[in-house]
Amino acid sequence: MSSILVIEDEDRIASFVAKGLRAEGYTVTIVADGITGQDYALTGDFDLVVLDIGLPLLDGFSILDRLAAERPALPVIVLTARDSVTDTVAALEGGAADYMSKPFRFDELVARVRLRLRAVHAGGPSDDVLEVAGVRLDLRRRVASVRGTEVELSSREFTLAEVFLRNPDHALSREQLLSQVWGYDFDPGSNVVDVYVGYLRKKLGADLIRTVRGVGYRFGA
Repeated sequence: MSSILVIEDEDRIASFVAKGLRAEGYTVTIVADGITGQDYALTGDFDLVVLDIGLPLLDGFSILDRLAAERPALPVIVLTARDSVTDTVAALEGGAADYMSKPFRFDELVARVRLRLRAVHAGGPSDDVLEVAGVRLDLRRRVASVRGTEVELSSREFTLAEVFLRNPDHALSREQLLSQVWGYDFDPGSNVVDVYVGYLRKKLGADLIRTVRGVGYRFGA
């Protein structure tokens, strides 16, 4: 069972996040100030940190700097009301694995938590960059490019693309994609996966995402 540290000084948000993550099967610890949060994060007892930036006693950017120096493999998802491009870039370049602005969708947070923890438990990245068949994803900067040309992806498109690039040449079912990207069980009447695959085909290349009859989709050249 994965252990998650939530460093958040707003009680309502911290309780909401903790309750939801516990319902997903995670062990959650809440800390409400930066100094205590940093001390907890450095213990090595946690698999992932959800971090606010505007904290009392010590801000989130200072915590990121310390973790980048002493625990660089610990994934940190920044969850903050600061949504400027400057703050986003500063957090990602400071070592955050991901960045979400408040207000946020809980199912999207869960999807990102699952992706980061899956990489940790697989023993592998925290790779900052994924590249398959000419498609390149910079996970820290949240930038996508195709054969050197940058393309704009929405947050959900980027997460779906990340799942595909982490599983090249594997047939992924719609159920798997819904669970990993949207964070809820498969609804046979939903076509959201097909819609977003269509978006990615237009942006990344129609020939890169192939339909596997009776299964779902496969990404690869």
